[in-house]
Amino acid sequence: MILLTGGAGYIASHTGVALAQAGIPYVVLDNFCNSQPGVLSRMGVLGGASPVFVQGDVRDAATLDALFARYPIEGVIHFAGLKAVGESVAEPSLYYDNNVSGTVTLIRAMERAGVKQMVFSSSATVYGDPESLPLTETSRLGPINPYGQSKLMVEHILRDVATAHPDWRVACLRYFNPVGAHPSGLMGEDPRGVPGNLMPFIGQVAVGRRPQLSIFGNDYPTVDGTGVRDYIHVMDLADGHLAALRYLQGDRQDSNYLVANLGTGQGISVLQMVQAFEQYSGQRVPYVIAPRRPGDSASCYADPSVAHQLLGWKAVRGLKEMCQDTWNWQHRNPNGYADPAH
Repeated sequence: MILLTGGAGYIASHTGVALAQAGIPYVVLDNFCNSQPGVLSRMGVLGGASPVFVQGDVRDAATLDALFARYPIEGVIHFAGLKAVGESVAEPSLYYDNNVSGTVTLIRAMERAGVKQMVFSSSATVYGDPESLPLTETSRLGPINPYGQSKLMVEHILRDVATAHPDWRVACLRYFNPVGAHPSGLMGEDPRGVPGNLMPFIGQVAVGRRPQLSIFGNDYPTVDGTGVRDYIHVMDLADGHLAALRYLQGDRQDSNYLVANLGTGQGISVLQMVQAFEQYSGQRVPYVIAPRRPGDSASCYADPSVAHQLLGWKAVRGLKEMCQDTWNWQHRNPNGYADPAH
């Protein structure tokens, strides 16, 4: 059985469904600080059975001890963490408490329970402003905000744990830009408040919840002046977690600590994504050009070859699936999980 911390979140919920469809039982731990209870029943519909759920905070040692005592947990996929860059700049202590202290509390609980496998939800923000592209796992690390710093600090902690304890198995997955939704339209990204990421904002404009999209900067040295990112379908990302879990459970590791980029290896500009969404959804997305945001880099995309070589994984879904699945989710659920499932 696998523990999914933050298991009701966007990426975690899709990973839970992928686990269920692979016949791997799991437990969801979530405090709903940035997720919706409504996702659980939908995970059950898609996975064939309602997930085992524990409401609680990853920083609560007593909750974790009780959970490990009750369920036969063999490994953890650690998603629980705050993830808004702007909020992290405004409230850094909140991010270090939740993301870093929460992980230390989890590791200590795992040690007490004898659980020694973890897949960690890291981020490409650990690279900061890229010196060169594509980004490889050995590229210079230099986070430029507390969110990225918190992810890198956790990576350091996990590396030290793996070094100190050779029987541990740890994989840190550096995500690039997750987008899309489950192809059924039952699950997708449902951020609280104003979306901080491009694709849910596009979806909300297309469905009429917001009047227009703001594109932050059109004077970058890119193909059309707008920022370029490596967008990856959330279902490919979910498959990446299964591949990492199987790698940790296997006996072929050269090392008990793995770092891998999860991306497509292809950069797509903001305008290219808007145009692709209009093409594949048939919906118009009005936009305005706004000033650049501080801290945004011109271009960022992955070299995903390590994940391919070691995990046997690569992204297989393209722009068409990213856009169609986003629109399918958004038009079926204009208000996200607040809408009844159908």
